[in-house]
Amino acid sequence: MDAPKPHYLKLKHYILRQITHGDWKPHERVPSENELVKKFGISRMTVNRALRELTDSGILVRAQGVGTFVAGPKAESAMFEVRSIRDEIQSRGQVHSVRVLTCEAVLARAAVSAQFELDAGSELFHTRLLHNADGKPLQLEDRFVNPRCAPEYLGLDFSHELPHPYLMRVAPLQRAEHAIEADIAHKRAAAQLALKEGDPLLVLIRRTWSRGRVASYVRLTSPAAQYRFVGSFEVG
Repeated sequence: MDAPKPHYLKLKHYILRQITHGDWKPHERVPSENELVKKFGISRMTVNRALRELTDSGILVRAQGVGTFVAGPKAESAMFEVRSIRDEIQSRGQVHSVRVLTCEAVLARAAVSAQFELDAGSELFHTRLLHNADGKPLQLEDRFVNPRCAPEYLGLDFSHELPHPYLMRVAPLQRAEHAIEADIAHKRAAAQLALKEGDPLLVLIRRTWSRGRVASYVRLTSPAAQYRFVGSFEVG
């Protein structure tokens, strides 16, 4: 059984959720240490550690004698529009590069196979890519692909063609499903994204369909201090 999370990590998760869900907006003052101590029934030292680490990560800004505030805007990714990370980075005038961490065919675990509406042990293609902006890590892309939708996927030269534009070409988008989660960087993700363990992360989980099948299931993980997801839609 996993050990319970320390109180300061629980508080960091709570604060991050308030920000990612839009309850606490950029430049808005967050509750004081005393208010958080009373609300959660934890020590002032624990609250101070959570706020200090979120400030060090760039999520919060602390002004002496004034208070603690949500930091200003970060690099943005369109939530509702399925878009290439390379296009997003280049649109900001930065240079995109990619490092391939994993590229293999796997017999998928039940939890992953279920995302494709397939039986456990079904063959899927699996890639893990690290996307950099001006040489600095910005996003981990952990993707599973249905071989029936993109049989040549593992043969791609990802420095030339990324998964997104390739899949749009060979498995035209029919529909997409998105979810956003807050997370904390564990040892491997922290090392790959050049973060400290416990730093806050934003995770966008996306499934795409093509020709009646789930074509791709991907987790896009970014440092919360550098990134945010935005989206808009029209009614009627």
